[in-house]
Order: sequence, then C-alpha cells, then structure tokens
Amino acid sequence: MMRKARAATTKAVKYNDMDSDLSFSQTVSSGKDSDEWGPPEPKPKAKTAKRTVEPKAPKEPKAPKEPKPRAARKPAAERKTQAPKGPKDSGSSGLAGTRRKKVEDKAGEDKGETQTYCPQKAEKSGPSSRMKEERVSFIVSEAHQADRWADEGSSQAELRVKKEKVKEEDFTFDEPCLKKQKTSGACLGQPTALPSSEAQSLRNELNMNWNMIQLLSTLTCVEQWVCLNVVVLLREENTVPFMVRYRKEMINHMDADAVRDVQMVYEELCSLAKKTQSVIQTLKKDGVLTTELEQNLRSCQSCLCFYLQYSPYKKGSKLTKARRAKALGLEGAATALMETPHSLDLRACLSSVEEVATGVEHILADMIAKDPDTLTYWFLCTCLSCLSSLLLCMNQWKCFHSINACVCVYLCLCVQTLAINRGESFKILTVKVNIPDSVKSDFTRWCINSRWRPKTFAREELNAIIRNAVEDSYKRLILPFLTRGYRTKLTSAAEKESIAMFVRNLRQRLLVGPVRGCVIMGVDPGFTHGCKLAVLSPTSQILHTDVVYLNNPGQQREADKLRHLMIKYSCTRVVIGNGTACRETESFFSDLISRRYFHPLDVSYCITSEAGASIYSVSPEAVKEMPDLDPNLRSAVSIGRRVQDPLAELVKIDPKHIGIGTYQHDVSAGALKAALGGVVQECVSFVGVDINICSEILMRHVSGLNAGRARSIAEWREKKGPFINREQLKLVKGMGPKSYQQCAGFIRINPQTLQSIKSSLQPEAAAAPEKSAAKKGKGKTGVSVPNSFNPLDQTCIHPESYHVAQRFLSLVGGHVDQIGSAALRNCVESKVRTSCVEDLARTLDTTPETLQLIIDGLTQPPGFDIRHNFGQADFKRGIVSMSDLKVGTVLTGRVENTALFGAFVDIGVGRSGLIHKSNITLDKLPVSQRRRSLALGPGERVEVRVLNVDSQRGRIGLDLIRVLQ
Repeated sequence: MMRKARAATTKAVKYNDMDSDLSFSQTVSSGKDSDEWGPPEPKPKAKTAKRTVEPKAPKEPKAPKEPKPRAARKPAAERKTQAPKGPKDSGSSGLAGTRRKKVEDKAGEDKGETQTYCPQKAEKSGPSSRMKEERVSFIVSEAHQADRWADEGSSQAELRVKKEKVKEEDFTFDEPCLKKQKTSGACLGQPTALPSSEAQSLRNELNMNWNMIQLLSTLTCVEQWVCLNVVVLLREENTVPFMVRYRKEMINHMDADAVRDVQMVYEELCSLAKKTQSVIQTLKKDGVLTTELEQNLRSCQSCLCFYLQYSPYKKGSKLTKARRAKALGLEGAATALMETPHSLDLRACLSSVEEVATGVEHILADMIAKDPDTLTYWFLCTCLSCLSSLLLCMNQWKCFHSINACVCVYLCLCVQTLAINRGESFKILTVKVNIPDSVKSDFTRWCINSRWRPKTFAREELNAIIRNAVEDSYKRLILPFLTRGYRTKLTSAAEKESIAMFVRNLRQRLLVGPVRGCVIMGVDPGFTHGCKLAVLSPTSQILHTDVVYLNNPGQQREADKLRHLMIKYSCTRVVIGNGTACRETESFFSDLISRRYFHPLDVSYCITSEAGASIYSVSPEAVKEMPDLDPNLRSAVSIGRRVQDPLAELVKIDPKHIGIGTYQHDVSAGALKAALGGVVQECVSFVGVDINICSEILMRHVSGLNAGRARSIAEWREKKGPFINREQLKLVKGMGPKSYQQCAGFIRINPQTLQSIKSSLQPEAAAAPEKSAAKKGKGKTGVSVPNSFNPLDQTCIHPESYHVAQRFLSLVGGHVDQIGSAALRNCVESKVRTSCVEDLARTLDTTPETLQLIIDGLTQPPGFDIRHNFGQADFKRGIVSMSDLKVGTVLTGRVENTALFGAFVDIGVGRSGLIHKSNITLDKLPVSQRRRSLALGPGERVEVRVLNVDSQRGRIGLDLIRVLQ
C-alpha cells in the first residue's frame, strides 16, 4: 500500500564567518505534516511542485485535503519518450554531468531502427531555443511499478525531474554553464542517418534494452540527430577540434565543451553496457541468471539502477555476518521465516535458540539491505524529507568561531563540499550525515508492515526477529550506504564544477595575446641567489643570461649592468615573475624608470605568474631544449617567453601546475588531466602551428598528432629541411590518412618562415626534400606529393576543401596569390553582398559552414592569429602600494584567477583583490559574456571599485563595475 508522503517545513539557521569562504545553513524539522510535499522554494514567486501520476498505477492515491490546481496535460507529441520497461532512474543519476531538461522531440519506441530528428520550425519550447537557465527540483510520482513484488504491496516509486525557470537576472557564478546552441528554430546542420550496418553494429556492441541515441539526447539535452552525428564522428575516430571547426553542420554549431560533454556521457554509457555484459556472464556461470533478471539488468540506464539490481546477487566477503550465518545452514530458516513462519522451529536448527535468532537476523538484514524495492523506497523517503544534512564538527579549527555547523545536502555548494573533504582529510573536520528520526520511523514501519511482513501468521518471537533485522539492517548497512551515496554525489558534482572552472580558466590563460616584435628581458626575482635575467629576441631566442643582486649593497653597480644590457640589446620590455622578492624587484625597476635611467629607451615592465616555472626548469624537456643553462636561468627564460608567446610556453608545463582554479589536488586526477588535455589540444589546434618552427612539445597537442608523430615530424624536418606544403606530411613515418585528415587543417606553412629557413640552409640541405618523392615503408606503397608551395597551406582551409576554394576564387575573379590582400577582400565582400552565403554554397555544391570557413581563410591577413582578439599583458612604469587604496576608489585591473566563489583581480598593488560572486551580475557583463561559461576568466580587463581593505590580513574586497573591451 502506498503511504502518504511525509513533509516537513524547514527553518534555516545560518553560520557565517568572515574568515572563511564557507557558509553553512542548519535545517531543523518543525514536525508538521502537510498533504502534499513540495521542494523548498528559493523565492516567493517560485513555482510549486506538481504531482505527476503514471498511467500504470494500480490504484489512485488518496485525494489531498486541499487540492491544488493542476497544470493542463501536454499533448502526446510533447511528452517525454517513455523508457523501456525496467527500473527507473532517479534524478541523482551519476551518468549525466549536466542537469536535465526535457527534450520535446517526437520519438517512438525503439524497434530495431535508429531514427534521426531535425527541427524544421522553431518550437515554443525547443531545446535549441531555450536560453534561460533552469533550476532542477525533484517531484515524486505516486505510481506503483509492476514487478515481482507486486503481490506483496511493493511501492517502488520513481523520481522525476521538474523544471523551474529562473529569471535571467538570477546570475550565480557557481552554477554550471549551459551548452552553446543556436537560438534559431531552423535546422542548422544536415541530419545524417546512421547507416543500417552502423546501427546494427552499435546495437550488437551494447546489447541493451534502451536506445543509445534517445538516452544520450535525454542526458545531455542535445537534439537526437546531433547526438547521432556526434556518435558517428566519434566512432570514426574524429577529434573534438576537428568536429568543431570542420563538421559544424553535423553538430549544430556546438562548442567544444558541449561536444566533450556528449562524448563523456557516451563513453559512460558504453562503460555501463560493457559492465552489464560482464556481470551477466558472471551470473550465467553461477547459474543464478534468469530471463527476468537479464532483462532488468539490460534495462538499467545508470550505475545506481544497475547496483540496485545486481546487489542481491553480488558475492560479498566471506567474513560478513550474513555469510557466516549461511555457512551454518541458517539460510533455510530465514526463508521459512518469511514464507511459512507458522511451521518454523528455531530449536531444530542449532543447539542455542539465541544463536539461531542472531544468525537469521543477520541473513535478513543482508537481504533487506540488498533488496531493490527497499532501497528505492528508502531513497524516496530521504528525498521527501529534504532534511538530510551534513553535520560538521570542527576540531580546533581556528578559522571558525562555532564548534558545530550543519548544511543541508541539497544546499551544499560545490566549493563547500571540496573544503569539507579537504578538512576531513586533514583530520580537522568530522563529517556525519544526519537523517531525521521521522524518516527512520516511516521506513521501519513500512518494512515491518508491508515489504517484509511474513506471508502467514508469525509468533511474537519471530516478529521480534524481523524487527531486530530491520533495525540492524538500517543501522549497520543501509545508513552507511546512504551516507556514502550522499558524499559521493556531492563530491562528484563538486569535482565536475571545479574541473569546469579549471577548463574555463586554462582556455583563457592559453589564449592571452602574444607580445611580438620586441626584445624582452625575463626576470626571476630572488634575495639570496639574486635575480636571474634572460634577454630574449623577438623570436624567443636566448641572447644573454646573467644574475644581478638588487637587494644587496652595491645597487648602483647592478643598475649600471642592467642599463648596459638594455641599451646593448635595445630591450624595452621587462617581465618580472611574481615569486619571492617580486615586490622589491618591481620597486627597483620602477625607481629606475621614473628617473629615466634607461634613456633614450622607453622601458616598461609587467608582472606575470611564475607558477610551474621551477618544475619546468628541471624537466627533461627543458634540459633537452637548454642543455647548457643553469636551472635557475631556465626559469627566467620561461618567464619571459610566457609573455612573448603564452600558448607555446605554457603547453610545456603540466596544466595543474599553472596556478589556475582551486582545489586541483582534491579532484579526480584522471578526470582533471583528461579535461585539461582536451582544452590544450583545442587551443593549440584553433590557433594553429607553423610546422617549420614550432617545438616538438607544441606539435604533440595538435589534433591528430601524438608524441610519436611529433617526434617523427621533427626528425623529418631535421633531416630533409622545412616542409614546403601540407602534402609532404604524408611522407612522415606514422602519418596515416586519418591522422593527416585530423591535423592538416591546423598546420600552417608560412611563406616568410619557409623563405627564411631556405636562405639560411646550404643548397644541398635545401634541395634534400625534393629528392624524396615517395614514402617507402613496410607494407606501404609509395606516396607521390607535389614539391611546390600552395598558398592555401597558410590558411585555416582544410585540404579536403581546396577544390571548393579554387572554384570560389574563380567565381569572384581572384587568385590564390592574393590571399589576405585588400583587393581580394573587396571582391569577396562584393560577391557576398550580391549573393548570400547560402546561395553561393548551393552554387559551389558545398555547405554554408564550409564556404564561410573558406571566406574567412581567404580574407584574413597573412599570419592571422585568433589571439589578437584577446588582451595582452599590461606593462606599466609606476608602482602603487596597498596603503594608497581608499574605499570607493575606482581602478582598472586584470583577472588573475577565478574560483567557484569569485574572481581574483590584479590591481597592481602586489596583492590580488577578490570580487565575490554576489558582485558579478548580468547587468555588469557585456551581452556577449552573459553566458556562464564566458562570465569572467584570466586575462580579462575589468573596472572595479574598492569595497574594503584589510591591511593586516592582506585582503582587498572589490566590486565589479564593468568589463573593459
């Protein structure tokens, strides 16, 4: 029988402390019952939760005392696609890293064929047209699910997801970003039907009862035809940068983050299917596999659902109490207690009745803890209560004034979760999950009276055994399992948010504009061992290295040495690392600049992060690149190159050592490495590399290349000279057709660089590449490639589209030698004005996306770099101290780092100020940056107002005024 949901109101008691970034709120049950449960409302105008009733319910629930008006039922075409019969997933599924939205596509049940979907008209609530953020809350279905326990009154309920739209102004810095999708209702791409052979191969590989494409679309909030195309591209071994740039029409113009989300969920579903196959084979060998169990396992759509189905058959440790009791032959007595208690005689089993009762209790407790229906009802009870909380006991933590604090698990912020985990690992915190006593009472009553009630009359002593078994199962098995589940879900969500923050910060740090065309002096400051200097040419070549002692007596002699070096090499830019003695070194240079000591040179300086420079200076890559330099001098070289070309230098360092984000040591190392590696590949590929001068380390991160292929390219370049065209990449060892397709569009052949290298080489070395016209290898035929330079090789146009580019040039009356010139740009613009891109694409028999990419490649100036749209390092000539700051002062600065609780801004006083997330609102951001993935990031220039200054603790509070373009 279905029990009426129990609800309780909550009273929030907040514990705030200015010394900590955590804010805990304690929830207390008021003990009042209500007729209908609803999630806690964050705002008075928030929508109330609605009950939805499944049509398969065996009977209608009791009518509420005060019925609330229900929303009109949506038409059948707009309802969510029904999943195949099997265990339902809760909203807490661990597979989807994103919050769910309803995908309102017409989708029938899977009948062996994979369907594709493409919206032709803009729907009112289509997933591609909804740009408002949505907050997720849980509502409970009152339906019973028909299963093998239906005869015994099972009430397995399911959790569904309900959406509550939040106003656009409700900006919160810590919530996950939405995927980038076009707002047009028309189909932006070309829906590609999966070939029947591919569809059959995919179903044979998975061998599950659910449709991969439909489930993937539901979990990722992406249209089904887009998910289908992404799966096809992934199975063809295409990389994310290649798909985002050259297959836009197939992925509906999604950005790299959205494609990676789909890829991650797809891999998790494949992993679940593989695990299911392994478990089915194991159960088949044990002889316990039934047709019903196999179908239930193949219907699982999440790891939690799979665990609930598999747990009763999972072999535990031989030392468990239940296993020991079964070894004594008491399993039959436990079964008889539930089936035929009137005929059970405990004295006939063992010599001691107490031993028999204890053993039966342990067996029943194990059965209760592994029963799917029981665990489902337990999760339902805890979700209904909404009062489960984390109790934090601070053990001598001076940062907190309170001894105990409590935070609701549904309101715990990601940054709080990571801080709690770190405090617990340091033995500073004791964390406990509190479950209300009312939940325990309801659960125990349901188990005794309904789920685990004997089928026939049982004596009082047998009923006592059942009660004790339920109590033991709750305390010893179910409660620890729930605690681990809550902590795991909180940690998983926090890790995903933290990694997403890392990804955004790293992308903007790598895409900082380079400072080219000037000589730069890199300075690694220090006291005892002096300041290490490295003078770098405009092409990052080392001109001179030295050590000066600016903080010891004899500063005038060191100043003369600096002046001599600056004038000798015409150095006008100084880059100082932000490590030890940074402030003193900055003051020294500022004083010299103010006295015009370097006249006639106009010298300026900047401060840059030296995070990871020491680690890189002793790495094998640094030793190979600078074998004759001292490790301290290598750090100075790295600091200078971080401003000359941030991307080329920072890729040499492990991303987690660059100093971005927070709690990098508290998240999954594998997930963080994979996510950051994908971002590095994306940035390097989109910027492009000059194949004739880029380092081997940089080539490793190009789409389609790896360490082995990059080494082969470097060896080919050393032996046979520079690459003349992209086709010569086919001659490199290990470069197959697929690798060439993935990397060719991101590799550039710069004619100026090519001419410079040729002029510096001997005639014999310059002619060496022309002698090799074929690649001979084991089991491979020769490959013929041209030996002439192709001007299209210096653009972002892929070689597979060269024939379209040639036809387009003929159409507009241009020539490949005019690439990047003003004359060709005028011809192209005139043609586009008279005929739109779509009409021209149809004329050239190509897609509008490919034609637009060709237009961009032909009209961009030679040597175009997308990083020119991003800010460069800020050079200055004077210094401001923290004592000069006043409350209300308006300053400009550059974002140094962002975290889940705010952004740190360098305002030039030697200490970064914090803009709390509450001060980052939509009205202060440009329209192009009001997406959460682009809110604020490292390198952005901002205008801020000083809110408070704490000189003793070195803290500066800032308010964001606007983002400077």
